[in-house]
Amino acid sequence: MISRRQIALAAPKPEDAPFLPTANATRRGPESDIGDIADKVFAGERLSSEDGLRLFQHPNLNDLGMLADHVRRQKTDPDRVTYVIGRNVNYTNVCWVRCSFCNFYRTPGQEGGYTLDQDTIFQKIEELVQVGGVELLMQGGLNPKLKIEYYEELLSSIRERFPTVLLHAFSPAELIYVKNISKLTMTETLTRLRNAGLHSVPGGGAEILTDRVRGFISPYKDTAEEWLDCMRTAHQVGLHTSATMMYGSIDTFADRVEHLMKLRELQDESLRDYPAHFRAFIAWNYQPDGTELGGVRASGFDYLRTIAISRIMLDNFPHVQASWVTQGPKIGQISLGYGVDDFGSTMMEENVVSQAGCVFAVPLEEMERLITDAGYDVKRRNTRYEILN
Repeated sequence: MISRRQIALAAPKPEDAPFLPTANATRRGPESDIGDIADKVFAGERLSSEDGLRLFQHPNLNDLGMLADHVRRQKTDPDRVTYVIGRNVNYTNVCWVRCSFCNFYRTPGQEGGYTLDQDTIFQKIEELVQVGGVELLMQGGLNPKLKIEYYEELLSSIRERFPTVLLHAFSPAELIYVKNISKLTMTETLTRLRNAGLHSVPGGGAEILTDRVRGFISPYKDTAEEWLDCMRTAHQVGLHTSATMMYGSIDTFADRVEHLMKLRELQDESLRDYPAHFRAFIAWNYQPDGTELGGVRASGFDYLRTIAISRIMLDNFPHVQASWVTQGPKIGQISLGYGVDDFGSTMMEENVVSQAGCVFAVPLEEMERLITDAGYDVKRRNTRYEILN
């Protein structure tokens, strides 16, 4: 167990930790001391929102990493890092919502809009299966032409043709829109999709779960409570989900803490009352290039700080995934010491953040090398986090 004194002594010199922004990052003082929070973490006590805000204001990144790694070791196999062979298929880019942070969408009727036919989707899945893939992450825009019957037909066709592939598909924003245009309840929508073959729901579209932020960056999208209620209903009908955070647009540290607290509260509820829950949390930084919102890309320091604090605050989440797609493989590798226990999906294909200038791609062999070079045993998993041979 690491004491306050050990944390203070472990504070790195700038030359030992080049990712620290300035020499002032190693300063100690009343405003930067988190010894009482460290005591809570090591005692297994839950942190408050005030504690979370103090962690974001704490200047020493290694302190945060040390605490996050401790929590990770309590939640998962400390020697193991997992990944999944998956493919991301964006079945349509037609979307009427026009989020200011998105450079992927095309409005209905706009040049460049598409909806993939089933043969094209089948070909992409066949390529996934040929390399041993087991997860299809399928997401798209809010296309007014696609109602519940389209999704039922697509899911059932994939399930019939590729029974070994797990369908991790349709973010809450899509599900809420399908519910609305199909004039169904959320329970009816999710039950019908589950019966058609949906295995789990990805956490995309969470952005920041405060209506102040959402009202600015995506005013036509679902509210924070609607996103949470969709996930609550998914858990109620037996669909496991993941949760995400897109930070670095206009959000403050207080917004990020509120986001984490809302996820933690819903996870408490789901673990207590429902047959399913959040399996994992993933954070990534906003990609500004070419977007209406614009701005500055968040740093690697900010990513490591955010993911470490997320691991510490989300004490009821079993897994935290790396975000190498937006931060790059080297920062993804470093994040394994900041609470991350899973390297996510091989992706094979990515069309959303790449539209905003993010072009990182990691071959399977390189992903395994990054994990082993960091000192961990690498294990392949499926969407359920079951280890595969």
